[in-house]
Parts: sequence; C-alpha cells; structure tokens
Amino acid sequence: MANVVLVHGAWSDGSVWQEVVAALQDDGHRVLAVQLPLTSLVDDVAWTRRAIATFDGPVILAGHSYGDTVISAAARENTQVRALVFVAGYAPDEGETIPSLSERGAPTPGQQAIRFDDDGWSTLDPGLFGDALGADLPTRTTRALAASQKPTHGACFSAPAERGAWHDLPCAYVLSTDDRILDPGLQRWFADRTEARVTELPTSHLSPVSRPREVAAAIARS
Repeated sequence: MANVVLVHGAWSDGSVWQEVVAALQDDGHRVLAVQLPLTSLVDDVAWTRRAIATFDGPVILAGHSYGDTVISAAARENTQVRALVFVAGYAPDEGETIPSLSERGAPTPGQQAIRFDDDGWSTLDPGLFGDALGADLPTRTTRALAASQKPTHGACFSAPAERGAWHDLPCAYVLSTDDRILDPGLQRWFADRTEARVTELPTSHLSPVSRPREVAAAIARS
C-alpha cells in the first residue's frame, strides 16, 4: 500500500486523474489528486508540497504534462518523496523553462491550439482541444474537457526551474507515442535524462484519461 499524490497539468484540474485514482484505490493505495491554482509555478509547487505533507509517510509523486515541472520542484529536498513518475510531461533542470525545453523537440500540430490573452492567461481553443490533447478519446469526452478547462497563467511556463529532484530520486516515465502536443521524441529525451523506467503507451497526450489502468500500474510499480 502506497501514498500517492497526483498533479495535473495546464488547462486541466484534478479530475483528469479520476479513473487513475479509482484504479489505485481499488488496489488499496491512498491517493490525493491536487487541485493546482495554475497562477504561477511557485504557487503550484507550494500547493503540491502542502498536499504531500498531508500524508505521514513516504509518497510517490506523479505528474502529467506541466504537472511534471511542478513535481520536479516540489520533491526537491523533500524527504517524504520516494519516487517521481512523469506522465507525458517535462523534466526540467536548473534554469530551464517550458518554452526553452519545447524548442528541443519537433513542432507538433497541437501547439497551434494554445491561446494567450493580453493579461497573461492562456487556454486551448475549444475547437482544436480534442485533436491537440485527446485524439484517441470520444468527441463527447473532449468537448466536455474543453468546456471545463482551467485557464493557466503564463507565469507557470516562463519561470525558470531549480535543480530537478529527479537527480536524486528513482523515476518512471509514461510516454505517449501518439502525442500531438508534446513531441514523443522530446518525451523520450526526458525519460533518458532522468534514467527513468519507461512505459510506452500508444495514446494521445491525455493518457490518464484514455489509458488509466496502465498509467496507474506504472505509478504503483514505482
């Protein structure tokens, strides 16, 4: 039985983990899905550390997409965290940002869905949401996710990272081979740099929604 903290990505909330939570709970694990404010990387890291502290013992910390940037910072110098699980996301190191890391990968069609307003908040174009994030999901599902997406401030993406906690912890990586917004080749580079145990899934970016049991299994093995 493990303690598991799950961290969602941009334009999302904790419900993206709903079926992963159910699968982990069915196997007896204690699980908490964080609800990030998505106001800045600093705020999101602080909220995640608060969630970790609600458990008395060691914690497996898993993130999805932008949430992987959050877990890499939240686990830094945190003796409660015993392992990191990156799910189709970023594993930054000191001084790196999401834009600087994205430049390492090939352009993807899903990037065209991102919209920034003048006030710094971003969303995904609802008409492009499904193809960008969930091309393997039913249209009904992606429409609902697009309608309920949570705006994300640009400060989440532009803040430079500190030294990644992945240097000091065992890591796993769940790689989405059919991802249309985060280059699968870049995902593989993150998996290699973190020396992660890799699980490859033929899924879109939203693997916690399309393949929750496989994602849950990768987390539980950590």
